[in-house]
Amino acid sequence: MSRSQVRRPTGRIGFGADDTGCTILHVDMDAFYASVSLRTRPELQGTPVIVGGGGNRGVVLSATYEARALGVHSAMPMSRARRIAPQATVVAPDHRMYAEVSRNVMALFGSITPIVEPLSLDEAFLDVSGALRRLGSPTAIGELIRARVQDEQQITCSVGVATTKFVAKLASTRAKPDGLLVIPAVKVIDFLHPLPVGALWGVGEKTEEQLTRLGLRTVGDIANTPLATLQRALGQAAGTHLHELSWGRDPRSVSPHEPDKSVGNEQTFEHDIDDPEVIHAHLLALADQVAGRLRSAGYVGRTISLKVRFADFSTITRSRTLQVPTDVGKEIYDTVCGLYDALGLQRVRIRLVGVRAEGLADAQDAPRQLLLGEEDGGRREAEVAVDALRARFGSHAVRPARLVTPDAPETRST
Repeated sequence: MSRSQVRRPTGRIGFGADDTGCTILHVDMDAFYASVSLRTRPELQGTPVIVGGGGNRGVVLSATYEARALGVHSAMPMSRARRIAPQATVVAPDHRMYAEVSRNVMALFGSITPIVEPLSLDEAFLDVSGALRRLGSPTAIGELIRARVQDEQQITCSVGVATTKFVAKLASTRAKPDGLLVIPAVKVIDFLHPLPVGALWGVGEKTEEQLTRLGLRTVGDIANTPLATLQRALGQAAGTHLHELSWGRDPRSVSPHEPDKSVGNEQTFEHDIDDPEVIHAHLLALADQVAGRLRSAGYVGRTISLKVRFADFSTITRSRTLQVPTDVGKEIYDTVCGLYDALGLQRVRIRLVGVRAEGLADAQDAPRQLLLGEEDGGRREAEVAVDALRARFGSHAVRPARLVTPDAPETRST
């Protein structure tokens, strides 16, 4: 199936273009990880592509719309994705490139309005009320953002334009891929009420089942159910929340701040491992990648966490808070190795390990550890030099000697 067969028409679609008062935009990149990966693989454009680890025990990070049309979706086990889409090309993720594109996209948003609320690497809310006199209507601003993302980053995005965050996010989802959808204030109810109950924020699988048992299948069904009935069935808070959303009421403003962040990578092994030395090698690869992502994003981490999942799927985590935050791979590796060794595991079969940096701060504002006896041009400077080589020659151009093996591990970010 070609790209033109699976994508919606670009531009304004659906409920009309009366954007009076619709100053909340939700901008979401289309198949972000896959789209960014294909910038260096133009020959794969318009074909089914899966981004994820090469092993059968990995998971799908992203997929092109051509692969999604075959049934592939993010977080799906790679083994299943390969079975249902054997013709798809599997591409390894490049997290440094994703972080760089994300920074560029967020900087673009910041040039439009200072009121930007990032939700993840590839989506954000924008309040453009202060930019109307300078840049035009909300629809014009949405189209400007779409054009600049395409021109500057060679990927596409979809934009929802509405009076509230909730409706704007629903609109961008309906506009995908590569579209813009305006929900005028007078059309909010017409837009919301035919949608399935699962479209409402806060409705997970169990809540949806509970609503279905009550005979409530659409947002309109919820809107026309007495509030007291919803509160008795779902609890006072949940019932009130869904009732308000079903009528398009969402008082939250766009908060121009980024929530607490963390950067992590995990490795799911092709076969369970019980050799501590092999585990150490994987921890080294993970620490190296986490440190690289921190430096690429301009952050340092104060708390380093280790995640271990055993063969029976039981999982434990351990963490240590450093005196001085870091973005140095060796410091992260030494910390997680200490956490792992302290577990005292002897020939215990392990399915997955993960490394995470938390308590992030801006690297320019954070203090630096001064090491006694360290020569000019220390470990961090060496790792920064490696970053430059990897940016030029590829993520595997330079690796710790211990990891130069034919079966060097693939990891995924978390």
